[in-house]
Amino acid sequence: MDKLEYERRLKEDGCKYICGVDEVGRGPLAGPVVCAAVIMPLDDIIEGVDDSKKLSVKKREALSKLISEKAVAVNICRVEPEKIDEINILEATKLCMKNAVEGLKVKPDYVLTDGNMTLDIALPQQNIVKGDYLSYSIGAASIVAKVYRDALMDGYAKEYPVYGFEKHKGYGTCAHINAIKQYGLCPVHRRSFTSKWQK
Repeated sequence: MDKLEYERRLKEDGCKYICGVDEVGRGPLAGPVVCAAVIMPLDDIIEGVDDSKKLSVKKREALSKLISEKAVAVNICRVEPEKIDEINILEATKLCMKNAVEGLKVKPDYVLTDGNMTLDIALPQQNIVKGDYLSYSIGAASIVAKVYRDALMDGYAKEYPVYGFEKHKGYGTCAHINAIKQYGLCPVHRRSFTSKWQK
């Protein structure tokens, strides 16, 4: 399949800088939601860019490094658990995506977002369901965001070792839920996601 279909069409319409934006971490019980916005050169394609969830850890890390080196511009943003609890995860994700796009050092001509969310940005945009699989630019953003967030959760695992963040990255596995029941919540847990287990 042609992962550059959207980008080529936009290029034909005169767009030079096409930004892909994606998030990771909407579902976990702990940690921030993280978004990456990337503008990739379309004349020097990196092989193997795909939905980050389909790639091995090693492959993702190698691709993320390559994407960051080759990108015209990259920006990563995060919204912390406290803010997620305050405004809800959907609004937090939109805010995170908006900040990622608006913080790019090169202003995009067009923005492609993963999913079905319209962002509050003053730029033309299109949202693509399964965009991390269908669009090269969004796929690149998904890899960068996933590698960044996984590293963050590995860091939290050292700080709060009883929860096993290094294994599940904050998602609601049985082991994670059991740890919450046994030890309570730590500062990086989302209170709005864990109310049923709060002591």
